[in-house]
Amino acid sequence: MTAVRHVCRYCDEPIPDPDDAVLVAHVASASGPGWNIWAHRAHADLVEPDPVAIRIMARILITQALGS
Repeated sequence: MTAVRHVCRYCDEPIPDPDDAVLVAHVASASGPGWNIWAHRAHADLVEPDPVAIRIMARILITQALGS
C-alpha cells in the first residue's frame, strides 16, 4: 500500500509532513465518496471557498427571492 500524498489547496505544493496537513474541506461527489481538501497548517486560514460555487448559490438565492 502506498502512502497518501496531500497537496495544499492554497499554494499547490505537496505536503510532505503528515503532521503539517490540515483538512479544510470535503467535496461531495454524485458518483462516489468525494474527496478531501488539504492545506499546510500555515495556509489553512488562507483557503477560500470555490468562487464558482458561491456564484451559483447566489444566483439560486436571488431567483428564489425574486420568485416569491
